[in-house]
Amino acid sequence: MTLAPVVLEPALPTARGPLSMAVINLLAERAPRSRLDRIEASIGDSDPYGIDIQLSLCVCYELHYRGFAGVDPEWEWNPGLLHLRARLEDAFLWALRRDIGDAGEVATTAADEMERLSAEPVNGSGPSYYLRGEGTWEQLREYFVHRSLYHLKEGDPHAWAIPRLTGQAKASFVAVEFDEFGAGRGDQLHQQLFADLMVAAELDPSYLAYIDVVPAESLAVVNLMSLFGLHRRLRGAAVGHFAATEITSSPGSRRLLDALVRVGAPRACREFYREHVEADAVHEQVVRTDVVGDLVAREPALDADVVFGIRAFGVVEDLLAEHLMRCWRAGETSLRRTLI
Repeated sequence: MTLAPVVLEPALPTARGPLSMAVINLLAERAPRSRLDRIEASIGDSDPYGIDIQLSLCVCYELHYRGFAGVDPEWEWNPGLLHLRARLEDAFLWALRRDIGDAGEVATTAADEMERLSAEPVNGSGPSYYLRGEGTWEQLREYFVHRSLYHLKEGDPHAWAIPRLTGQAKASFVAVEFDEFGAGRGDQLHQQLFADLMVAAELDPSYLAYIDVVPAESLAVVNLMSLFGLHRRLRGAAVGHFAATEITSSPGSRRLLDALVRVGAPRACREFYREHVEADAVHEQVVRTDVVGDLVAREPALDADVVFGIRAFGVVEDLLAEHLMRCWRAGETSLRRTLI
């Protein structure tokens, strides 16, 4: 059987401000080897969670994944672009630390944070609860679009942490990622399962197909994973984010599966979330004990970083949830333009 050719490199997105315009315009050129002093854009005047900074970060990070069609691969390690990216990252981290600040004044441990995450509220609220109870098929399709930026590369951002771990933490981390990558079966890659979901929902399954459609909040969710994964100094935060993802995945996927059953969604849509209900319930226990537990036992100083990663996960997920609920309650699309 001859396989159809796969387009791996997406097109560059449309700029959304002076920062993203500077980055995107530069990538259309051949990468210079000197520092890019000619970029003049005020990061300090931009919203760290806004579309201009988040799109700029997303474009920089994607050079470490699949890159962009027509973009010189040498941009990936260009010193000038890395310098600009670092400034963007500093702004993002500053905002996260500011917003986590009040909660950070209360002494806690990674174990405490994971216990808090695993406690299901009696009267929960948020997108998955809304979609389960009253969301429409069109709102579910919008939700798929928001999540497509991550799920079409599910497992990849967290995989950066693997070479930074050792011992049981590393072995167990890889075991969980092995499941994310289909346990050796290409058709069971979670990325592929989500692509199948997109096709079933009559959406574009191409990598980054909706980068020009999603808001800053969706970009921030994915950028946070790349930020933590690409910096060894943030490996504790990367593990904390990984733990938060696995702990919240199974119950959230259960609610979304209920929503999909309620609206009579195609089987491929239901199968993606059914897989996460089952697999991530097991992953949660492995991550809590064998990944986080072992990491903190080996490197106690990283406990606070794991807490930071868990709470940062909460900050960006809450921003996206607030955006979704505000739009849906107002009867508006949550995307930058309405889906066809």
